[in-house]
Amino acid sequence: MSQESVPEHIGQEPPVPAQSGAPGGLLQQMEELMAALNADLSQLDADLQSSAERTPENGSPSPFPFPG
Repeated sequence: MSQESVPEHIGQEPPVPAQSGAPGGLLQQMEELMAALNADLSQLDADLQSSAERTPENGSPSPFPFPG
């Protein structure tokens, strides 16, 4: 890997927007990111469950998108 592709801020914390002096701003940001990740994973699980319900009984999806 060339040095041009390495960011200069390695080893430093990424810039965090000012939280008006509130302690735990990073913790709050992490909690918000985790909540968003959990919501995304829940949606993905729901999508996978609904697609599994549409799978034929033999367990393999039909090669054609529409019933023939």
